[in-house]
Amino acid sequence: MEPAPYIARRPKRADGRRNYDAILTAARAAFDAHGSSASLEEIAAEAQVAIGTLYRHFPTRAALVEAATRDGLDALIAEAAELSGHADPLAALTRWTRSAVRHISTFRGLAGILSEAMYDEGTPSHAACAAMHQGAAELLTAAQEAGRVRPDLTPDELFDLLTAAAWIREHATSRPEAGPRVLELMLEGITAGPAARS
Repeated sequence: MEPAPYIARRPKRADGRRNYDAILTAARAAFDAHGSSASLEEIAAEAQVAIGTLYRHFPTRAALVEAATRDGLDALIAEAAELSGHADPLAALTRWTRSAVRHISTFRGLAGILSEAMYDEGTPSHAACAAMHQGAAELLTAAQEAGRVRPDLTPDELFDLLTAAAWIREHATSRPEAGPRVLELMLEGITAGPAARS
């Protein structure tokens, strides 16, 4: 049996919490500026901690990325639950997919990391990605049962579409409208009727 992936947790001691929070703040800024390959040494320096302290809290880059993006994934999981049972299943699915693409493309490289984590139980982000996948699958099923989305679309295919739109949003920095526009075209392609507009 494979060991469970390491999930970083905020320490109980005050000095540990300060270091943990400083590293996360620096990491989010660095990932936003330089993508998922941002230098861990520079993150540690910006947080004013030794590189050994960074590794003590986040032994792998994947653990640091997971911690830096955890709130966003948790928000997507909560939003899917909130939209479950919505009176207009297509509007619910559309709203959630827009939120998902925004989060998945938070910084360059995240779309690929989360796509891999979805199917790799050894990655720190796997459990959250699986929960996000399940919530989206339920929204998709509701829209399909209402006759609003083509019945042959699978949850995996939905995530392929979202990942593609997120990748475009990540990389089309000179065309910020590109990702949302591609997502709208994709949504029109999967619907059984006019795509929801909101």
